[in-house]
Amino acid sequence: MTHRENICHVLMRLYDRGLIGPAEGNVSVKTESGAILATPRAIDKARLCPEDIVELAADGTKPANIANRHSASSEIGLHLRLYAERAQCAAVVHAHPIVATAFATSGKTIPDDVLPESRYYLGPVAFVPFAIPGTPGVGDAIAPFAKDHKAFLLENHGAVTIGATLDDAYLRMETLERVARILFIAEACGGANKLSSEAMIWLRSVSGGEEL
Repeated sequence: MTHRENICHVLMRLYDRGLIGPAEGNVSVKTESGAILATPRAIDKARLCPEDIVELAADGTKPANIANRHSASSEIGLHLRLYAERAQCAAVVHAHPIVATAFATSGKTIPDDVLPESRYYLGPVAFVPFAIPGTPGVGDAIAPFAKDHKAFLLENHGAVTIGATLDDAYLRMETLERVARILFIAEACGGANKLSSEAMIWLRSVSGGEEL
């Protein structure tokens, strides 16, 4: 599967699982050559084909020899900032998962000491202060957290996950929402119990720390 095909595949999975709406969210991949492949602006994400994916140079400019059908997502600056801040990052997924975004709109993050998969796949989830979507302020807001986190809640906005591959970044987004759902239900059941210190020590030893 090519990068373009995989972007379309991941977008369909995000849509099918309710992690984005038709006109929401954006995905990008940094290719082996350093080019950036990204979702286009204001087009139904569930109906994209590989030819709709936008190709940009590493600095976000449009290469003269590439004929793009569309303009890149208005959030492309967020993606470029994450690539600049985290050298290992080769994929970014920005979505609006319902329960995780509810945490973000409530000023809360998602703890990594309740469920093993949260610590293993996500690590500490950063809570990023609000910035106007589609502006450079979003990149500025997330930059201080980029080197030490793999998952981010954007205050009153949504969520972002990164990975060394697009599959990694997607997995983290789906895990983020599943963990958020479980924690929400646990609160209704009287509150979630935290993992023991011994379990956390073991999970830290096998999770790879903050490596992507």
